[in-house]
Amino acid sequence: MARQGAQRDAGKERFWRKMMALWRRSQPSTVRDFCAEHGLAESSFFGWRRTLAQRDQAQPRGASQTTHRQSRRQANQQQTARFVPVRILPAPVDTKADLQIVLNSGHIIRVPSGFDAATLRQLLAIFQEERPC
Repeated sequence: MARQGAQRDAGKERFWRKMMALWRRSQPSTVRDFCAEHGLAESSFFGWRRTLAQRDQAQPRGASQTTHRQSRRQANQQQTARFVPVRILPAPVDTKADLQIVLNSGHIIRVPSGFDAATLRQLLAIFQEERPC
């Protein structure tokens, strides 16, 4: 079992986290039966259960499952993260659409100023010919 101040062995921690998860799923199996079945010393089981609980309390939620290498990588990424100023603008108003035509079918045609009347007539003719499915 790892002592405080000693360097952590990530492999051992992963192993014991896996064992604790297996034990929780095997409930109502007793610790004694579980340890006998998996060839574990009960004293190691109880010691690691306590150690892992302490580590989990000392770290933010979910961080206990990351390896030392992942923690270091995340710390480096956090150091390089920067805030960027953001301005929130109101939604743009469509100033080009001076006219809206709402058809019986529910289609909306937005017509800008300076539109070509012949093109609009062709478009309306197409919608008039359209048949519902």
